[in-house]
Amino acid sequence: MHQEKIQQVIEEVKKVVVGQDKMVNRLLIGLFTNGHILLEGVPGLAKTLTVNTLAQVLHLDFQRIQFTPDLLPSDLIGTMIYNQQNGDFEVKKGPIFSNIILADEVNRSPAKVQSALLEAMQEKQVTIGETTFSLDRPFLVLATQNPVDQEGTYPLPEAQVDRFMMKVHIDYPSKSDEMEVMRRMSNMQFKSEVNSILSKEEVFAIRDEINKVKIAEPLEHYIIELVFATRFPERYGLKEEAKYIQFGASPRASINLNVAARAAAFMDGRDYVLPEDIKAMAEDVMNHRIILNYEAEADNINTRNLVQILLDKIPINKSVTLK
Repeated sequence: MHQEKIQQVIEEVKKVVVGQDKMVNRLLIGLFTNGHILLEGVPGLAKTLTVNTLAQVLHLDFQRIQFTPDLLPSDLIGTMIYNQQNGDFEVKKGPIFSNIILADEVNRSPAKVQSALLEAMQEKQVTIGETTFSLDRPFLVLATQNPVDQEGTYPLPEAQVDRFMMKVHIDYPSKSDEMEVMRRMSNMQFKSEVNSILSKEEVFAIRDEINKVKIAEPLEHYIIELVFATRFPERYGLKEEAKYIQFGASPRASINLNVAARAAAFMDGRDYVLPEDIKAMAEDVMNHRIILNYEAEADNINTRNLVQILLDKIPINKSVTLK
């Protein structure tokens, strides 16, 4: 039943967004697994439009926050204001008190604002004055950033980027998709109306079902081997790649890869994980957790290349039944 509802959500989003199936899939996986998503791509690839549309399809509170260099932490989480009528300070909550937060161009705000957002992501709570407030559940941050324009930006530190479950690279659309985008958006009478499909209770029910998806022990070992290969590449015969890696993936990589693979299996209508589920999620889960050195930049090597090499070279022990 829930798979049918998920398909309905995807169809509603497609009424507005052309192509970008991978982005929609990853956003839903983030929602269903309580994992925040960082979307990276050049301007004009429908990142903001997709998140806006998805929020309309869900019965969840939504806030879009445009990150700018003059944004303050209080603009995000809220502040104390003085009430002249009763002569006391009152809490004015900020836009962070919502279910889905679109942090648009998150790298355009200074470190204090980024830290306030990422603390809320990690702790699921914020402190205003002397009072701590729990954030409503589900709480999901979908952040976007532009990898090209670096002027006036404050890149997220690696330790903070690690808190995102996935970093999804958004590519240009195909010729046929771009043709459809051009036709839709050049029609000034085009209306982007969608229906609400999933409720908050259904999101929690889907989370419970994903938690029941089985992953066989050989595949658990496979995840660990992939992650450890980023930390000790020489042990896995990756001598050429070892010279590019400064730091390997953190333990969050293995946790999130396990969860993402089970979510992918569930969305595919299965209650067990296949190796293809792990391989499909590996790049988005691991690419922002591997820190490369300057030699990699000089040789035009990126983390996406390295993850693909790992998937090609690290074998799976299939001695135990995968189901």
